[in-house]
Amino acid sequence: MVVPPATEAGRGAASAFVAGLPLIRRLVLAASCAGYGRVLVRDVPPGDRSPLAGTGASVLTPAGAVSPSSCQRVVSVPANVLPQPRWLRALLETPIEREKLYVDPSMVAIVETEQPGRVIAAAARSASAAELLDTLRGMFDEVALPVESGGRFPLTSLRDIPEAEAWLLRSLVKQNEGFMSRHFERRISLALTRRLAATSVTPNSMTLVSIAVGLAGAPCFLSASPAWQLAGALLFLAHSILDGCDGELARLKFLESRRGAAWDFWGDNLVHVAVFASIAIGWSLRVGAAWPLGLGAVAVAASLSSAAAMFARTVEDRAVAAGGSPATRLVGALASRDFIYVVVVVSAFGKAGWFLAAAAVGAPAFLLLILWLDRHDGRVR
Repeated sequence: MVVPPATEAGRGAASAFVAGLPLIRRLVLAASCAGYGRVLVRDVPPGDRSPLAGTGASVLTPAGAVSPSSCQRVVSVPANVLPQPRWLRALLETPIEREKLYVDPSMVAIVETEQPGRVIAAAARSASAAELLDTLRGMFDEVALPVESGGRFPLTSLRDIPEAEAWLLRSLVKQNEGFMSRHFERRISLALTRRLAATSVTPNSMTLVSIAVGLAGAPCFLSASPAWQLAGALLFLAHSILDGCDGELARLKFLESRRGAAWDFWGDNLVHVAVFASIAIGWSLRVGAAWPLGLGAVAVAASLSSAAAMFARTVEDRAVAAGGSPATRLVGALASRDFIYVVVVVSAFGKAGWFLAAAAVGAPAFLLLILWLDRHDGRVR
């Protein structure tokens, strides 16, 4: 249940936009993403229910309070609390004692009871989270909530919005990011995403932009000139930065889809193939021989095979965060985008071919590592 905040300042924050979405809509979508079967929202003006449009949430009123008959867990969150889906999932899954009221300092409450209708009816009658807690304390013994508080951000006023957005954006950084990706690229992509979130730009449109930038850089590697090669490498790097924005926007605005993920993944690999092929062709033309084309073919074939294996057996962020096997962590590290900085350095000297030669050896080795890991450890998840 989403209930009104305890203070007027909190109510003002609850009605504001955070990273492109109304806070109450963001809370409802996060709950749906976390696996909540039903989301009830108290105190939504009858004339303005647009923040709930398409979410599946129901408006809770005293006349429309439901009375479930079976034992259920009821989670109450004030509308000024910005949550992470993983935190809401923890509230749903953490073992708790029945007929006890669990409360955290932000007035989030959980109770698992044989009479959930009483709790829902109390929420329907209460004008604020504080009033609801007072009622529930008369019905249940109170204990501290056994869930860490780092997964939610209470907004006490509109002045908290910039800090809340920064907190939300930091959560988009994956645990298996490469060093340069985490400390350089993400700083730029998150800054761009923060501005794009308030616009109508979609994740798929950002995917197309990033692919276009990457493909524009590929022909630069046909030249032997360090200036042209460096220009291509910098466009390749720009592609990588922009490629981060589409996933960030999708996660930030709850627009993730399998189709969008496929476009992003294979578009990224299309750019890699174009860069490898251009380096190979340019090198072949300069030396007047075909053997660089062989190196390019090996790099492209191994890269696409690795991509197919990785797409089917996604190396998820949580696999590394959870401390998987050394081979799993190695795959996650090697799959990072930090190799792009090697391309930038060698291209500055007009030696992009050196990277292609390394890729012709490294890409097949990476493919063998993935296949070995699949054989011995099962799917990399």
